[in-house]
Amino acid sequence: MYQALYRKWRPTKFADVVGQRHITDTLRAQLESGRLSHAYLFTGTRGTGKTTCAKILARAVNCTNLQAGDPCGTCPACRGIMDGSILDVVEIDAASNNGVDNIRDIRDEVRYAPASVKKRVYIIDEVHMLSQGAFNALLKTLEEPPEHVLFILATTEINKVPATILSRCQRFDFRRIAPHDIAVRLKEIAEEEAIPLTDSGARMIARLADGAMRDALSILDRAAAGSGEPIDEERVAAGVGILAGDTAVDLMRHILAGDLTAAMQQLGESYTAGRELGAVLDQLLGLIRDMLLVKTSRQDVSALLSPAYSYQTVQQLCGQIPASRLLAYTKILQESLLRIPHAANRRIEAELCVVRLCELTADDYDTLSGRVDALEEKLAHGIVAAAPAARQQAEPEDGFPSDADAPPPAEDELPPMAQQKPSAPPKKLESSPQWNDITMATKSLLPMSKFAQLTMAKGVISGKELYVLCDDPFTCDLCNETSVKQALAQAAQQVTGKNLRIKVLEESSIGTLSTKANPVDEVIRRAGELNINVEIND
Repeated sequence: MYQALYRKWRPTKFADVVGQRHITDTLRAQLESGRLSHAYLFTGTRGTGKTTCAKILARAVNCTNLQAGDPCGTCPACRGIMDGSILDVVEIDAASNNGVDNIRDIRDEVRYAPASVKKRVYIIDEVHMLSQGAFNALLKTLEEPPEHVLFILATTEINKVPATILSRCQRFDFRRIAPHDIAVRLKEIAEEEAIPLTDSGARMIARLADGAMRDALSILDRAAAGSGEPIDEERVAAGVGILAGDTAVDLMRHILAGDLTAAMQQLGESYTAGRELGAVLDQLLGLIRDMLLVKTSRQDVSALLSPAYSYQTVQQLCGQIPASRLLAYTKILQESLLRIPHAANRRIEAELCVVRLCELTADDYDTLSGRVDALEEKLAHGIVAAAPAARQQAEPEDGFPSDADAPPPAEDELPPMAQQKPSAPPKKLESSPQWNDITMATKSLLPMSKFAQLTMAKGVISGKELYVLCDDPFTCDLCNETSVKQALAQAAQQVTGKNLRIKVLEESSIGTLSTKANPVDEVIRRAGELNINVEIND
C-alpha cells in the first residue's frame, strides 16, 4: 500500500532532521554524556520536527547501542518502539485526551517500572489543549517523576501552557526551516523516489511550505501524482492553485503600468484555470513584500527574498516606483484578503481589488508624504493635460432629425415651473494663462515636494500683483515660505518680464463670487480686506 511521503521519509535519527541543529546537537550531547532531563518541552510551528524529535529521543534513551547520540535502529528496543510492540513508550494526543481522568491514569502508571526498556516515555502532543484541571493533575508528577520516567511535551501555542509547567521542563524552540534547506532535502527525496523534480519546482515548494518540511513533502506528493512530466514551477503552481512566478510578475507589471485590461484578463485566465483567487492576492502581497525590501534597504537583501523570484527580477519591478505606492498596494490587498473569505462572489471581490490597484487614488495613501511621492512620480513622467473635447453633432443613422435639432419651445408653451429662468451659476475662478508657465519655471528652483504642492494652487495676475490662491491651509503655509515666494517672483519675471509682487491667499476666504463681479476684482478686494501686504521684488 502506498505511504505518504511525509510518513515514509520521517527522520529516524537526529542526523536526518533538517534545519534544527541547535536542538539536535544539544540532545545528542546530553544522550552521550548521560545528563538527561526528566521533562522536555518542544515548541514551534507545524511541520518543523517536534514530534519527530520526540520519537527519536524516546528511542535514543532506550537504545542499547547509541551511535554518536543517535539511536541505532537495529537493537530490540529501537525496533520494538518503531513497530509499536513496546508499550512503555506512549504517545498521547492532548487535543482528544485533555481531561483530568486521562492525566490521573498517567499518574497511576508512572509508579510501575517499564517492562522491556530502560525508561517509560510519555509523549504528550499539543499539550496546550489540556484543561486547567489536567494541568494541575500533571504538575506534581512532572515536578518529581520516578527515575524511570521521561516526559516529552510538544505544542504549537506555547503561550497557552501555564508558567508552572514551563518552569519544570527543559524548553527547546523549533525554528521555521530555511527555504534553501527544504529545497535541498526535497531534491534528495525526489531523487530516491525517481520523481522528476526541477530546481525551480523545489524552490517554489520550499517557499509555499512556509518553513514546514511536512507541508513541503505533502505538496511534492500532490504535484507528483499523475503523469511523469517534470515537476517545474508551473506544475507546482497548478497543483496548489496559485500563479507561477513568471505569471505573478507579469500581473504585477500590468498593475504597475496601470493596464487594467491586461490585468483583468490575466486574473480571468487564472480563475478559469482553477486558481484560488485569495491565494493569488496573497502571492501578490508576498511579491510586494520582496519589492519593499529591495526598495528600502541599503544593503544586500537577496538572502531574504522569496525563492520564487530572483533579485534582478524584483529590482527591475521596483524601478522608479516610490515605496509609498507599494505600501498603498499592501493596504488594498490586505483589506481584500480580509473580505474574500466572506464575499458572496470571490471573483468580483478579487477583480475590484485589481481595479483599485490599477487606479490608485489619494485616499489609498496613508500619509501626506505618500501622496506627495505619488505626485512627484507623475511629475517626473510628465503630466498630461486633457483638452476639452469639441462637441460633435452625431448624424442620425435613420435620416430623421433628432430631438437636439428641434427648435426650442416658446416660453408660453413651457410649464409654469420651467418658465422661471434659472439663476446664473457662480463664476468659477480660473488661473491666469501665464500661471502654468510660472509654476513650471519654479521646478528647477524648488525641491520636488514643494514644487508638487505648488502645482495644486491657482495664480491670478492683476497689474503688478500675482495672487496665489490655495485650496487648503497646508498649501497656503507652504506658499507663504520665503523661498517659495522668491522662486515664484523669479519665475514670474522670466515668464512675464515684470517684477510682480507675490501675495498668498486661501481660496476659501474669498467667499462666494458674485455673478456680476469680475472674479479677479473680487480676489483683489478680498486680499485688501485681509490686509495681505507681503511683497517680494518690489
